[in-house]
Amino acid sequence: MRIIETEQAARRLARAIASDLSLYNEEKILEGLQADNLYDILSEEIKEGRELFESRVIPELKEKNFYDRAIIDLLIKSKGHIKCKLW
Repeated sequence: MRIIETEQAARRLARAIASDLSLYNEEKILEGLQADNLYDILSEEIKEGRELFESRVIPELKEKNFYDRAIIDLLIKSKGHIKCKLW
């Protein structure tokens, strides 16, 4: 696999990984949001995704928080209709 060197490609990769997490862990995400412990429930999955992201991008792009932003956008913000303590 090719190492990603552009911000645009790094954002796409981060969003693709977060999208997969959302797709395959919907029940855990809902449970985590409702119980206010999403990061605890998905800690292994999030860690695996981060490791994949970091293995595919140059070091300078790791520091830009693209992965963390994608997690928030796709696992948390997209579930705004779920009743939870966050909102």
